Amino acid sequence: MLRSQFDDIMRQIVDDQPDLSDVIFTVGKSIQAEVHGQLCNVPVRPELGSLVPFQVEAMAMAMMGRNLRLYRNQRLTGSCDLSYELPGRARFRVNIFGQKGSMAIVMRKLSMQVPTMTQLSLPEIFNDMAREKYGLILVTGGTGTGKSTSLAALIDAINKQEYKHIITLEDPVEFQHKHQRAVINQREMGIDFDTFASGLRAALRQAPKVILVGEIRDRETINIALEASETGHLVLGTLHTSDAGQTVNRIIGMFELNEERLIRSRLAESLKFVVSQRLMPRTDGGRIAAFEVMRNNLRVKDLIQNGETGEKTFYNVIAQGGTYGMITFDQYLIKAYQTEKITEDIAMLNASDKSSLKQMIDRIKSERGEKVTDIEGLELDVKYGQGSEV
Repeated sequence: MLRSQFDDIMRQIVDDQPDLSDVIFTVGKSIQAEVHGQLCNVPVRPELGSLVPFQVEAMAMAMMGRNLRLYRNQRLTGSCDLSYELPGRARFRVNIFGQKGSMAIVMRKLSMQVPTMTQLSLPEIFNDMAREKYGLILVTGGTGTGKSTSLAALIDAINKQEYKHIITLEDPVEFQHKHQRAVINQREMGIDFDTFASGLRAALRQAPKVILVGEIRDRETINIALEASETGHLVLGTLHTSDAGQTVNRIIGMFELNEERLIRSRLAESLKFVVSQRLMPRTDGGRIAAFEVMRNNLRVKDLIQNGETGEKTFYNVIAQGGTYGMITFDQYLIKAYQTEKITEDIAMLNASDKSSLKQMIDRIKSERGEKVTDIEGLELDVKYGQGSEV
């Protein structure tokens, strides 16, 4: 398949589903687009029907072109990452992978414009993050929860207000930043560097003040990220963890038992913020992000150094840290429910402490005059136990 033919297919897909977030090509299924969290069939001309192996492989090769690195990664690891642009229309982050002896393709749509914090309705505390001079800021969450988008908005804010050198290490480059007050150099894995660890080590010799690490995957990368933050750099990175507590424990778990005390001490000093995200459907269509934000203070530092015990947990410290701008998922969800941005079912599905959130929801429903239970017809049996004794 020629690249121009594939471009035509993608043009039809984007025209048919302008709000799509992902496109999936897989054998035995027609072309799929994910729109607001739901998959749907996308018709194209000529009609392709259920895709067969050679069609998916031809599409993959149209995007991979003559890049031998991509073919090598595909053969050695079973998958490869690249970026694809439909000229003037859309950009995509692409993963091509093997499954059941054939290929499959997943394409994540990227914004053509760098989003701002206002457009994304990010919590106010992101403004404080943009003013940090050094340390480690982590944005965490599952795949597709908007971590890269939030970090792009944070980089954009720094770019607009600080005269600094910013280096990003990405796989692949997602948002293309323009130089503003800052100077931004964006490096893509596989083209400009080979691993995040080596790219981060090289960045320390490139005189940046801010370093964005697309993904912190291993012990070596987190070790260099901590070293960078300890030597006066602001390091931004992502992890695939669900909340702040799991993030801290995941990092500590990357190291040997005899290194635990040292890594806890280093992390307690370097870590500035942990932001976790979950993406949910809105009641009026589209999707909304929920956030948990942990900011380092004396109580957080003590937890990192000595671990959680009983009631002394990251969740409880965050829940009580509102004056520092901290918020738990449950506190964020109850606000979204109260303003009718999400339904009760969606709130419960994304809760961290379901029983606590349910109590808060019931309290709101009582204030609104709504029923909080489906149990009816209960009455007190005043004669119970008053029968004649045998």
